[in-house]
Amino acid sequence: MTIFEKRKNIVMARYEELISRKNEAIEGNGVYERYRNPVVTAEMVPPFWKYDFNPATNPFFMERIGCNATLNSGAIKWQGKYVLMVRVEGADRKSFFAIAESPNGIDNFVFRDHPVTMPEDVIPATNIYDMRLTAHEDGYIYGLFCAERHDDREPGNLSAATATCGIARTKDLENWERLPDLRCNSQQRNVVLHPEFVQGKYALYTRPQDGFIDTGSGGGIGWTLIDDITKAVVKEEIIIDGRHYHTIKEVKNGEGPAPIKTPKGWLHLAHGVRGCASGLRYVLYLYMTSLEEPWKKIASPGGYFMAPVGEEYMGDVMNVLFSNGWIADEDGKVFIYYASSDTRMHVATSTIDRLVDYCLNTPKDGLTTGESVKTLDRLINANLNLGIR
Repeated sequence: MTIFEKRKNIVMARYEELISRKNEAIEGNGVYERYRNPVVTAEMVPPFWKYDFNPATNPFFMERIGCNATLNSGAIKWQGKYVLMVRVEGADRKSFFAIAESPNGIDNFVFRDHPVTMPEDVIPATNIYDMRLTAHEDGYIYGLFCAERHDDREPGNLSAATATCGIARTKDLENWERLPDLRCNSQQRNVVLHPEFVQGKYALYTRPQDGFIDTGSGGGIGWTLIDDITKAVVKEEIIIDGRHYHTIKEVKNGEGPAPIKTPKGWLHLAHGVRGCASGLRYVLYLYMTSLEEPWKKIASPGGYFMAPVGEEYMGDVMNVLFSNGWIADEDGKVFIYYASSDTRMHVATSTIDRLVDYCLNTPKDGLTTGESVKTLDRLINANLNLGIR
């Protein structure tokens, strides 16, 4: 057996093992269940994306195009399958979108043969990533994502960048129409389209920032109405979920996927960022807004909903959970897709009823130690009165 054949057999066997392995739930805290295995990893990218399978041109069966990570995936239920719009990051640091599909949402995710070919805006982006998918009532599926370019106002600084919201739409997840990038006075890295018209207009959740990394005067998750999605311009913007000192969202926060409509309000998943000794810590949290006025918050549980555990701490950018995709089935089951440490994709499952109960009945953050102890004492005293010890 040649080196080529031996190497190819090893690579293909490992790939088949990964994409076919069964996943199992791990008992959680009652709010959700994590799963034992990641659902999409760099090793699950098709080998024919990475290797030249011609023995004449690749006799040692070397990897020619490296894949570094699979992360920050949008999600949608499409034609009976659970679909992830995966951010695939190559060894060259460039990200692109690729669709991976599963029959059950928890394992057996397989990539389509080709990545997504996304048309360019007038000014091509250096990098695009973190797409949120929204099935809008206008009949289109929209993909909103970050389009990153060098900031040419600082020609000598190769780390200076700008972030705008790229907008594209499709009706089949194959052919994409690129619309002009969102026009806004601030930089925007996390923009999400609300699934319904509001006051006859398109509605966006935004995250205004003064700079590419620094939030600056940006107050948190914003809300704006757009007259024409094909020429989207932010005219007025209000903050609907603000940042606060010494909380999980002190440094910044951003909307995750499009919210889920429930009988008791819109259910939102977001990420919060705070500083710590090792850098920035990203966690996930939930909140709810009014059905009739989606810009008005009606529930805000204190603390994080999910934070890194175990191997989730480790990766390219450690101590990070990030989500921009979830799927709610008709039976009320919710699949929450999240990335850990900018490296791999996971799933957690819950239900609409459990998530709404969590939002409406979890105490809010009192913002001081004293208030936190009062909240804890109320629960302790209620349990002691029941004879619990």
